[in-house]
This record gives sequence, structure tokens and C-alpha cells, in this order.
Amino acid sequence: MSELLPSDYAGFLFNIKSRIRQAQYRALRAVNADLLLLYWDIGEAIYLKQELLGWGKSVVVMLSQDLQSEFPGQNGFSAQNLWLMRQYYREYSQRPKLQPLVRDISWAKNVVIMARCKDELQREFYLRATSRFGWTKAVLQHQIDNKSYEKYLLNQTNFDQALPDKIRHQAILAVKDHYTFDFLGLSEEHSELELEHSAVKNIRRFLSEMGGLFTFVGNQYRLEVGGQEYFIDLLLFHRRLKALVAVELKIRAFQPEHKGKMEFYLEALDSQVRLEGENPPIGIIICKEKNKTVVEYALRTATRPIGVSTYTVVPELPDVYKDELPSPEAIAERLNLWSKTEAVDE
Repeated sequence: MSELLPSDYAGFLFNIKSRIRQAQYRALRAVNADLLLLYWDIGEAIYLKQELLGWGKSVVVMLSQDLQSEFPGQNGFSAQNLWLMRQYYREYSQRPKLQPLVRDISWAKNVVIMARCKDELQREFYLRATSRFGWTKAVLQHQIDNKSYEKYLLNQTNFDQALPDKIRHQAILAVKDHYTFDFLGLSEEHSELELEHSAVKNIRRFLSEMGGLFTFVGNQYRLEVGGQEYFIDLLLFHRRLKALVAVELKIRAFQPEHKGKMEFYLEALDSQVRLEGENPPIGIIICKEKNKTVVEYALRTATRPIGVSTYTVVPELPDVYKDELPSPEAIAERLNLWSKTEAVDE
């Protein structure tokens, strides 16, 4: 007859499992770092031989064949991959700021970023985001397809004034300026009810487009204030921010009164729903379109943290965004703030 388990065994087991997983994760990171260092060294060697001695393409093909013969069953030594190692070294050897970042993600994800992001600041954004949010290769490709870099740079919030320092920059990252809801299967003409129901029906993909760290609390979330009922379109929770996020869906252009309604909801959530230890609730108003000046004026007087975004049900980024990106200096400053936030979180 087996002995009864001690009362604290479940907690003991949980701690042991957590330690094992942490050790496995550290081991995987170490293996990945060693592999990327090896690829860097091989890329550097090939680059220097070609630059200094004029070795041609045929040498890389021969090297690939000899390495695959010497190390059968090991992937990574194809001629194409050797050329990518050369590119990896050549493109990052003169960019010391990016060198620590490329070592934090897998080789496959580095290849995607090298191939699809030619601007240094754009690369920095996707390198940081992939490492910080744990994006898979497929998610990374989806984020690039959806112009997440451009949407992040253009977002409109009042978080600088309305949120404490400890979560301000992370909150800015959590809200995009534009969302693409092409997976909802809606036509260009649709109602707010259809938009909401489609979002709930496709909630996993909806949360992924929102940014990946949101969880679903409910739709038409009921609040009672002064004996009257009010309903929030969608109520989410952001795990990293530890904050409730109220989402209002509008199929028309942003209007200043939308801000007042959202502030009312956030006040009620803060007073009635927020739990001890959670940060203040945040509001996101997602509209079909917006006038940036109108949004700027409306948010100036907002005391609650609110972001105003647009959406489409087709994958193309609206033309208006293409010429509105900030200057390289402004982009670098925003990414620098992100870097400081990462250091605090770690």
C-alpha cells in the first residue's frame, strides 16, 4: 500500500518541473548561440577568402560537398546556406548594435529577416520583437506581411501621459495603429455586430493579430453604473501588462465622442472590475478610418490610457501610411526606448 503524498508535494513537483523547463530553455539558447557563432565564423572565413584571395563561387560549392561528406546527416551545409552565412557576416559585421540581437533568435528566423527587411531599423524592430514575444517563423512572416513595423511607428495613444513608467513603453508596443482582419471573412460593407461576432468566432486569430499576449475575457461585457447597464464590445486582458483592455469596434470614422465613452468604461472597469495587483485598464478604439489631427486633439484631454487604431478586412496597408513614417532619428529613438524597457523587464 503506497504512502499518502505529503500535503506540499504538488507545489514541490511544480517547482521541480519549472526548474527542468528553465534548464532546457537555457540549454536550447546556448546551443542556438553556439550554432550562430559557428555560422558567423564560417561566413567570415568565406567572405575573407573571396575578398582577399578572389576565390569564386565554385569554391563554395566544393566546400559544401566536402562538409556534407565529412558530416553526413547534419543539415546546414548546403551551398545556399553557406552563401547565407557569408551574407550574415557581411551584413552584420559593420552593425555592432544588431550583433547581440541576431544571436537571440534562431537561424531560420534570421534568414527571414535578412531576406525581407533591408532597412537597419526595420531589422532591429523584428529582431527585438521576435526575441521578446517568442514569435515562431510563421508568426514572424505574418507580422512582416502585415506591416507590423509601420503600424507600430504610426500608432496614436496618450500612454506617455496616462500610464506609469513601468508599463508605458510596453503598452505602446501592445497597440498597433492599424489592424488587418482579413481572416474574418467580411465584405467591405458590414455592421458593427457582424464585425464583433466574426472577431469572437475567430478569436484565436483575432488575438494573434492584436499582438499575441492578449487573452479573451468576454464580448458585450456588462457594466452597471447608477442602475443603468452598459456593454463593452470586447474585454481582453494583456498578460505582460497585467491590465484589462477594453476594445470598442467602430465601422465608421473616429469621432471625438468615442473618447468620452471609452473613458467612462475605463473608469467603471477601474472601480468595479480591476483586481488588486493589476495595472489600470487600457482602452483601444478600432475604427474604419480616422483623421490623425482629430485623434490628436481628442486624446490631449483624455486622462485614461486610450489608443485609437484603424482596421481593414483586406491585407493591404492603406496608402496613407506609406509616406507618413517618422524620420530615421525618431524611429531610432523609439527603438531605443524599447531597448531600455527590455532591460527593465529582464
